[in-house]
Amino acid sequence: MAEPNTIYKMTILSMIDKVDFPLSNTQISNFFLDHDYTDYFTVQQMISSLLDSGLIRFESTHSNTQYYMTPLGRDTLRFFEDKISPAILEDLNAYFEKNKITLRNENSVVADYFKSTHSGFDVRCQLKERNISVIDLTVHVKTKAQAEAVCKNWQEQNMEIYAYLMDTLIQ
Repeated sequence: MAEPNTIYKMTILSMIDKVDFPLSNTQISNFFLDHDYTDYFTVQQMISSLLDSGLIRFESTHSNTQYYMTPLGRDTLRFFEDKISPAILEDLNAYFEKNKITLRNENSVVADYFKSTHSGFDVRCQLKERNISVIDLTVHVKTKAQAEAVCKNWQEQNMEIYAYLMDTLIQ
């Protein structure tokens, strides 16, 4: 039987490989915690180890970190995938069967802000479908509080905003 850390790493790689969108730190951690495989800190160590060895990469915003598989990670998974037990694979499949749409939706709406080269902040709001931007909108605001409000409102009202923009632009 493989060492637990190897199993955890291969499970994380398998999770990322099973979907056509990135997974967040929370989504990966929740799988392990929901199934009582290990604790949060061990999951974070395994993610860090996978990053350090170049098997996964990440993109971060102020509120979220998303993980992607690298080609080296995909090759490594193919080589070691037999280290994941059938029971864990069954749990993974059931997890994605039950949560795939929710997981995809959580990662399809992105809002982030950054200090502008001029005074104020630029807020980037995106709506993605299968890693393709359906809309990519950047607005400039004066304060950090406004930037945070735009991010929050985009998360909550993105479909209404998108529909309004499309209706207005296509008329």
